[in-house]
Amino acid sequence: MRHSERPQPALGKAIRQLREKGGSTQTALAERAGIADPTLSLIERGHANPTWATVRDVAAALDVSMGDLAKLADKLSAGEK
Repeated sequence: MRHSERPQPALGKAIRQLREKGGSTQTALAERAGIADPTLSLIERGHANPTWATVRDVAAALDVSMGDLAKLADKLSAGEK
């Protein structure tokens, strides 16, 4: 995945927060989501803008809905302003 000119840092923070809350490593989550470790790392650090399919797969691997993931990202984004 290449770096994005329109990254989604709040989405990455939400994914990291949920992953850590669930006690998972980046490697384990990436494997469950069917993506490469470096891709997940870029997403979590806010350096990539994942596709809807990737967000869906990561949300499923975290056992949350895309809606819940989006709500958390929105909440985290509001805290950055």
